[in-house]
Amino acid sequence: MGCNAILDRYIRQLIEDSTPEAPAWNIEKIRSGAPNTWNYIDGCMIKALIELYEITESPGYLAFADSYISWFVADDGTIKHYDPEEYNLDNVNAGKTLYKLFELTGREKYRLAMDTIYGQLERQPRTKEGNFWHKAIYPHQVWLDGLYMAQPFYMQYELAFHDRRACSDSFHQFMVVRDLMRDDRNGLYHHAYDSSRRQFWCDPVTGLSQNFWLRAEGWFAMALVDTWELMPASMSWERDVLRQMLQDLMDSMEPYRDRETGMWHQVINLPGIAPNYLETSGSAIFANALMKGARLGVLDARCYDLGRETFDGICRTCLSEEDGVLSLDNICLVAGLGNEGHREGTFDYYMREPVVRNDAKGVAPLVLAYIETMRHDRLAGACDPAGPAGPCSCDDPFGGYVAGVNGAGR
Repeated sequence: MGCNAILDRYIRQLIEDSTPEAPAWNIEKIRSGAPNTWNYIDGCMIKALIELYEITESPGYLAFADSYISWFVADDGTIKHYDPEEYNLDNVNAGKTLYKLFELTGREKYRLAMDTIYGQLERQPRTKEGNFWHKAIYPHQVWLDGLYMAQPFYMQYELAFHDRRACSDSFHQFMVVRDLMRDDRNGLYHHAYDSSRRQFWCDPVTGLSQNFWLRAEGWFAMALVDTWELMPASMSWERDVLRQMLQDLMDSMEPYRDRETGMWHQVINLPGIAPNYLETSGSAIFANALMKGARLGVLDARCYDLGRETFDGICRTCLSEEDGVLSLDNICLVAGLGNEGHREGTFDYYMREPVVRNDAKGVAPLVLAYIETMRHDRLAGACDPAGPAGPCSCDDPFGGYVAGVNGAGR
């Protein structure tokens, strides 16, 4: 069975098992037993399904995405289970779905909900350098994750509704991260920065956390790609800067790629230290960023092949089937710094966070990477119109692999 049939069936399986009250892909909520809320994990998955609709034109994907987000959004644009005064950048991420849903459905409530989320950013506390705090409960802190969660929404809102007034502010926040969080020795970005230098996890001189966490690095790469895609031609200099940042990051990641799978380890630069492991979500994010970046021309054309190798490697080693149920394995459930559980950012800390299956932090990026393979093959004219996803790759990236428990393990 080829990759397309397996992934299409896997996506359908997740949709059939999910409602806004109980999404099958939100393992954090399932484990906590708490009711579902407006959150970035759902935002990742629904955004992927909207893009899947755009490439396949299968109406079921749009209908599900519309119904799902509509459940949260009231007619006046208020959002169920969303408190702007938490100043949580993670909660901005699901707002990205509102632009496309408004365009595709014309529902005015989606337009009003964009204003609701933008209202949070207008009042978002900032570090002394001008960057958004990651959350109110994480004062003075910039996390790489937050660039992905907020900046594409911020840039798009400014372009669509504010006559570009704060586009330069969004760009400035990327520059602060480049100047303060990039390690000149290896070209990688530290997970987080504390502007106050008071947190127990940071270096008291630099304010930086210790390690280079794969998923955060991936979110930052996608923040660069997605924001670059939105920037108008009039920001040509800024686009060139982001392009160079992204290419430099991809070049810095290359030495740490696993040659057999194309994946990366949970802590990027320490692949040979046990129990470090090849992690799915961050690898899938990079697969998507590489292929999308190549398609847009923001990365070298060769980056498509690198991203495709990573996508194929994930499918071979981390996608499995047992008793008719498909699973995506080796996904780090969550990782952060400070607050609960004394998350100190050491290598040991990143190793002890749970590794799970089927969480959207891994599934959604893999779907987005899958979409990039379809876009590439459609542009190349090498598609199979009879394939289960419509235009899709003729190749079998599994190399004859038949889905089964493959023992990727940790």
